[in-house]
Amino acid sequence: MRQRAPDGLDRTIFDAVPIPAFIVNHDVEILDLNDSAEQFCGQTLNMVFRRRGGDVLGCLHSTEDAEGCGRAPACQGCIIRNSVKQCLEGQSVCHRLVNLQVSQGLKVADVQALVTASPLPDSEEPEALLILEQIPGLAEMRAVVPICMHCKKVWDEEHYWMEVDEYLHERAGYLFARGICPSCANQFTSKRTEGSSPTRQPG
Repeated sequence: MRQRAPDGLDRTIFDAVPIPAFIVNHDVEILDLNDSAEQFCGQTLNMVFRRRGGDVLGCLHSTEDAEGCGRAPACQGCIIRNSVKQCLEGQSVCHRLVNLQVSQGLKVADVQALVTASPLPDSEEPEALLILEQIPGLAEMRAVVPICMHCKKVWDEEHYWMEVDEYLHERAGYLFARGICPSCANQFTSKRTEGSSPTRQPG
């Protein structure tokens, strides 16, 4: 039996989301979670209600202090905790990649995920929708990847040279927005200036 439903969200839609989603407060205490999150944690809402995220997920740092999640020195740099804090303070959506080391029984597992934290309006206390989308391909990309030292193309497992952005899109779903960094912009401007004809001064 659910203790509560997320404010402003329909229960059926919330549970239909196929990736783990949580409702948390500023201290990352879990106030609600959807069906995918229950399967991910192996615990129901009654078991995790008002417990902090690191304690529920089995984060190794949560065992470094007697008070648990958020209290150890390493917790100051926690991407999940800081994403929730940033989204609530700025009232804006925050996306970040995280590599978690979590205990699963007697084993320690690396979990790579895309963290999305979004503020929930009109709630009694500041609350955020926290989504953890696992990226299984990220672990594979941590291995040594053959890359051309000149053109920067990547040699994939099918023995084909491909662009880096294409490689990352196929394996991790990354989408790229094109732009130009300040260093390249300065070089481009300098080359255009050097290649232009000198201006004739009036005699």
